[in-house]
Amino acid sequence: MRWLLQILEITQMGLTTIPQRLGSSLVIVVGIAGVVGVMIALLAMAEGFQSVLAKAGRIDEAIVMRKGANAELNSGLSRDDAVLITQASGILKNATDQPIASAEVVVVANLRKKSTNTDSNVEIRGVGPRVWELRPNAQMLDGRHFELGKRELVVGKSAQLEFAGINTGATLQLGQQEWRVVGTFSTSDAHESELWGDAEVVQGAYNRNGYQSVTVKLTDANAFDTVKAALSTDPRLSVDVQRTRDYYATQSEDLTRLIRILGVAIASIMAVGAVFGALNTMYTAVATRAREIATLRAIGFAGFSVVIAVMLEAALLALLGGLIGVGIAWLIFDKYTVSTLGANFSQVVFAFKVSPQLMANGLIWALLIGLIGGLIPAIGAARLPVTTALRENA
Repeated sequence: MRWLLQILEITQMGLTTIPQRLGSSLVIVVGIAGVVGVMIALLAMAEGFQSVLAKAGRIDEAIVMRKGANAELNSGLSRDDAVLITQASGILKNATDQPIASAEVVVVANLRKKSTNTDSNVEIRGVGPRVWELRPNAQMLDGRHFELGKRELVVGKSAQLEFAGINTGATLQLGQQEWRVVGTFSTSDAHESELWGDAEVVQGAYNRNGYQSVTVKLTDANAFDTVKAALSTDPRLSVDVQRTRDYYATQSEDLTRLIRILGVAIASIMAVGAVFGALNTMYTAVATRAREIATLRAIGFAGFSVVIAVMLEAALLALLGGLIGVGIAWLIFDKYTVSTLGANFSQVVFAFKVSPQLMANGLIWALLIGLIGGLIPAIGAARLPVTTALRENA
């Protein structure tokens, strides 16, 4: 208790002198705010991208692609393959005894981005007639579903925000044919960045004879092993089977890992500068209070209390900088929408996600920087001979 009271008294004495050395104190605050803000912004990008892809997958769905394919564009399945896949045991059937599955064609087209007025890739997904049963989270926001056999498209909400000329009622020139946009849908996942149409019509427009993948609804999550065993051991097929949750998580791994490494690397480099700023600030603080600290030591204050008090002051300044950095990152970047190329070389629209965990990590970084920066000056203050300090400041 005695040490605690000493620490509080020394810390209070230090905090009251901050207005007299405001410029040097702001070095810690501003420097750490920059470190935390940049780190959170970059990691929020990775978390947002991972989140939008992860939402597209479920544990009670499976995606089937050609063996060895790591993305749908690299895959190819014949019509016969698609029929055999949908006949596997373990696939849920609807009220009319039809398997809830969608054999899908994935192609990439160019559309003009609103933000840059330049062409960019957009994913067109030809889907089966039971796609709305397979993905019940796909809800129409306006217009209607496309009709089978017609060159009609429904557009994801995110794609509509990103690209020009695809509002409901618009006509597009795709695959040397004219298509009509008949509706807008929302899925709150990566599928919102796509345009959907009838798989058979998309095949014809792009001269495709087969599919890229078949996605199926399982009778329950435990049926995955049954479906995988049935398809993997069928000599007529050469396919890989994954839960859609695992597939979409894999699609985000490389980019999110790269962004996180980049974010931590940049933040670490900036943190080194912030540590030196904290060192300089706390050395200045100790120098201006050397006489007061020496006097306290002379009347019985422990060196340990001085060390902790100086580090606590640095930590409080760092925490203030961390809070400012977190606040700025949250205000500017949370839900900030951008797009990037996904695994199928098409634009995936996603929003930055400044999560509570990211904010907590940012504050931890700030405290660590402050404590590291305050450690050496604190030890120096505790080791300064009392008589020397009193004599030099007399």
